[in-house]
Amino acid sequence: RAVLRKASALEYKIQRRALRKEDFINYIQYEINLLELIKKRRARIGYSFKKDEIENSILHRVHSLFNRATGKWKEDVQLWLSHVAFCKQWNAKHQLSKVFSSMLAIHPNKPALWIMAAKWEMETQLSSESARHLFLRALRFHPECPKLYQEYFRMELMHAEKQRKEKKEFEQAKMDLGEFSYSEEILSGEMARIIYRDAAQKIKGVEFHLAVLSIAKLFDFTQDLQKEILESLQTKYADDPLTWDYMARRELELGSLQSTEHTTKQMKVSEMTQREERCCAVFEEAVRAVPTEDMWKCYITFCLERYNRKTNSEELKQKRLERTLSVFHKTHESSLLPEALYKQWVQLLLESNLFETATEVAEAATKRFSLSVEMWQMRLQVLIQLKSDAVTQCFEEAVKHVKSKGTLPLWSLWVEWSEGTNSKEGTEALYRRSLHATTPAESVTMKEKYLDWTYRNGGYKKVKRVFTSLCENRPFSLDFFRKMIQIEKEQESCKMLHLREYYERALREFGSTNSDLWLDYIKEELSHPQGKPENCGSIHWRAMKILQGDLVEDFVSKYTLLQTGHL
Repeated sequence: RAVLRKASALEYKIQRRALRKEDFINYIQYEINLLELIKKRRARIGYSFKKDEIENSILHRVHSLFNRATGKWKEDVQLWLSHVAFCKQWNAKHQLSKVFSSMLAIHPNKPALWIMAAKWEMETQLSSESARHLFLRALRFHPECPKLYQEYFRMELMHAEKQRKEKKEFEQAKMDLGEFSYSEEILSGEMARIIYRDAAQKIKGVEFHLAVLSIAKLFDFTQDLQKEILESLQTKYADDPLTWDYMARRELELGSLQSTEHTTKQMKVSEMTQREERCCAVFEEAVRAVPTEDMWKCYITFCLERYNRKTNSEELKQKRLERTLSVFHKTHESSLLPEALYKQWVQLLLESNLFETATEVAEAATKRFSLSVEMWQMRLQVLIQLKSDAVTQCFEEAVKHVKSKGTLPLWSLWVEWSEGTNSKEGTEALYRRSLHATTPAESVTMKEKYLDWTYRNGGYKKVKRVFTSLCENRPFSLDFFRKMIQIEKEQESCKMLHLREYYERALREFGSTNSDLWLDYIKEELSHPQGKPENCGSIHWRAMKILQGDLVEDFVSKYTLLQTGHL
């Protein structure tokens, strides 16, 4: 009865004149949950009476609901995918085929859906012909889609591998195939070669060739195809850094052909060293042929990857470190080292305890990128970490070079360093200077930091004077006022008069855009020993007049909860 009552209520909702997608989703979810429950109970008690009649009727109803929903909201791809997932879960192959056909007719502009349908035909239905037909249809809609060509290429190679295995098993079983014969062209991956050649004419870029090559390498019968792709890559994109990067990294895979059964640890280290040296030789040739920032970046990235690999050999680790630092230095000398890699270089030097070199590199970085806040910040952090005497001088140099906009990280770092190093007077002078040196928007953060520092080091009376002086210069943040309110509430003799002053100041700045501030003010009047509950009415009236848009409704609902004691 409960099931009937619930199903009827859901059915009524989807029979309305104005249909809602959520009603269909809820109904479908309920029916799916019911199916799962029936399945579990049958498994638990071993009862299969009228199994087909019960389950099939629910399945049919779910499919009908999905069909109605996707018919009404055709553009909702997630709804279609939910139907696909349901069909897969309950092995409704015939229905799934219809769903894919309808979905692709409505959403032919989404390559991922074509790939999903073709993959299902190939892997579940075991129909390479249907999968091929889908890919060809998809390519008519998307003739220059790299992903479609890659998956079509993969599918043809999978089909060829499957046929090769079948032929091998038939030959081992010595079975007579009669008139049936396997096409040598398909077995050798000729179809995939045709797809690649067609795609190579339409799709430009190294990335596609490398993606296809990585797919071909997964199959052991594609040596000739791999060779063709590689030759095409070297011919068409000889000046592309990614081509050189691939050719260099390929040397790692071309290992020794000797047996690895009796190799010692030292022999393995020696072999790995030789492989890496061969890679670096290719990279060295690359940076001579293509002396660009991207090419050097590929070289450095490779060196860093090898250095970060775990090894028990200290000798190998040291060689990797020396090689990486050498490449960093060469790139820097060529003036092609990007900003981000200077950070990694300095970090590597600090980890290796090469502090003097790290300082020199950081200084060189700020000379090359004199307007970069990040480079100055990195240099200052190095000097602070090494407890150098030149920190103050470097800070002065940094703020002189960098424009006021974006200097907040520098000033934050400077005052943090000053708090632990300089006198209170020096730090306070620095805080006041930062308020004028930063942009108005960034000075907001410095005001908050200044207020917090003053309270920690100067006490309540000092922070109150600082707050009053800071209030003379806009802009402010809400946290600035909340911080002062919190400081006042922490005092033993917390005065409501002062709290009112802070709330009023905050409301002048944020009263039209923040309903919670009004509610906090009202709560304070109600809960503080010196508060005046009779003021709540006037505060409420002011809030209703000042708040904008939907914030009025939000305030009213929260105020109602406050009156009833639920907030």
